[in-house]
Amino acid sequence: MNQGKVAIVSGAGGGIGREIALALARTGAAVVVNDIGVSVTGEGGSATPSEETKRLIEEAGGSAVVDTHSVDSWDSARAIVATALDAFERIDIVVNNAGILRDTIFHKMTAEQWLSVVGVHLNGSFFLSRAAAEHFRRQEAGAFVHMTSTSGLIGNFGQANYAAAKLGICALSKSIALDMKRFNVRSNCIAPFAWSRMTSEIPADTDEQRERIERLRKMTPEKNAPLAVFLASDAAHDISGQVFGTRHNEIFLFDPFRPARSVHRSEGWDLQSIADHAVPALQAHFAALDRSGDVFSWDPL
Repeated sequence: MNQGKVAIVSGAGGGIGREIALALARTGAAVVVNDIGVSVTGEGGSATPSEETKRLIEEAGGSAVVDTHSVDSWDSARAIVATALDAFERIDIVVNNAGILRDTIFHKMTAEQWLSVVGVHLNGSFFLSRAAAEHFRRQEAGAFVHMTSTSGLIGNFGQANYAAAKLGICALSKSIALDMKRFNVRSNCIAPFAWSRMTSEIPADTDEQRERIERLRKMTPEKNAPLAVFLASDAAHDISGQVFGTRHNEIFLFDPFRPARSVHRSEGWDLQSIADHAVPALQAHFAALDRSGDVFSWDPL
């Protein structure tokens, strides 16, 4: 399915990224295993996780190379693409999966917690995609797969930085899909559900939280790989600008934002008429303050 292609998978040292890298290799792609080997909150740094992914790929007969540059700067993102070109002489697929968490309630969130998370998730997705885009344009082919999250699509407590970055990735993906369609370049998002290092940081202080974690534990990272591999392949040649979700054995398609209801007043609006007429007409269509766990309230199937 991806025979002869070259893929970059960021954050491929473990969890979902590793499973996607392994799955891409099984379908014939050579893989740049990008990971800086930090903790879930971004501390430390080691080549060991990415070397382990490379070993697993090669033991299965695949081809891989390790890259330990961070995605959070333009120069290092270009270096990641250079690793692919130096090792395999082309680039066909980019999977933007790298991420960190710095969860805290909004009124206590620091500037550093905001900037670090947005820097890896949103800026990193832009930098790596942009670095690959010039090669995709020249060869008139390429596929981007970006990891988003229901924390951004729906909402969650204590994740303003992460949620904003992840919803921003959806807008970035749609813009790439629109701008690069003429070059046969596709861009799609996946909101993955999986128990991983990142979800293991979810608090388990109440019975409700503990029950939710038990449901999450059933969703192992490899369940997300098939859709990512499909979207990266030529089999998805006519699919672009979409946002999917994967949860255990379920696949979801998310609706983009669209106007839900409108009201009109020929003489225009003022504060009182908005309160008296516009709000009562619109209120039934207001978005609820739901979290991801409220919307996906049933056990994984």
